[in-house]
Amino acid sequence: MTRVNNRQNNEMRPIEIELGINKHAEGSALIKFGDTHVICTATIENHVPRWMRGSNEGWITAEYGMLPRSTHERMNREAARGKQSGRTMEIQRLIGRSLRQAVNLKYLKDKTINIDCDVIQADGGTRTASISGACAALFEAIKNSHDDQRAIKEHVAAVSIGLKDGKPLLDLNYEEDSSAETDLNVVMTERGGIIEVQGTAEKYPFSKDQLDEMLATASRGIEDIVKIQKSCLS
Repeated sequence: MTRVNNRQNNEMRPIEIELGINKHAEGSALIKFGDTHVICTATIENHVPRWMRGSNEGWITAEYGMLPRSTHERMNREAARGKQSGRTMEIQRLIGRSLRQAVNLKYLKDKTINIDCDVIQADGGTRTASISGACAALFEAIKNSHDDQRAIKEHVAAVSIGLKDGKPLLDLNYEEDSSAETDLNVVMTERGGIIEVQGTAEKYPFSKDQLDEMLATASRGIEDIVKIQKSCLS
């Protein structure tokens, strides 16, 4: 199949990360995965959840949302509906779990870092772009706050990958995602540690060999994202 911009099957969309886009936040980033654009901010607060008091550690939590015209048709704000969707809660928990692997919580003692990921334009891969951009915003916040820099452990990034006609496609846009035979989201550390794999066979079951191939392709994509994260933060 021919992909948008004639991308190769193992090629990421153009990625951009711009730091410092919010003057009020300790850390902030605008990340673009092609036509998927997400604003990520990191806010440091001098307290931890009640259940963590006395633990001598800090905490990282995340919220995620899509703006009303981030998609083809306007969606209502979840606040207007009075509750978050199951999808939203799942994604923000994934972001929080992923970012807690990027830091040493003991060096964030008695502090909570709140991550906000707001999708301003969606074209597939909003959760993977959110994780990748949020990591950059998180590290910028820690560097700007003059806290113990040992809190920074290693970069974390995420990418989507799917099967189309039995072949892996890296970093799916919306059209590819909606027609893929298999849809996978992979979160990894810069050293190749797997944090989470979310995968579903939409049409046909996939084999272990295909899973291994998808994970290998995703790993190379994540390496590219981490290079961009490091370049921005340096």
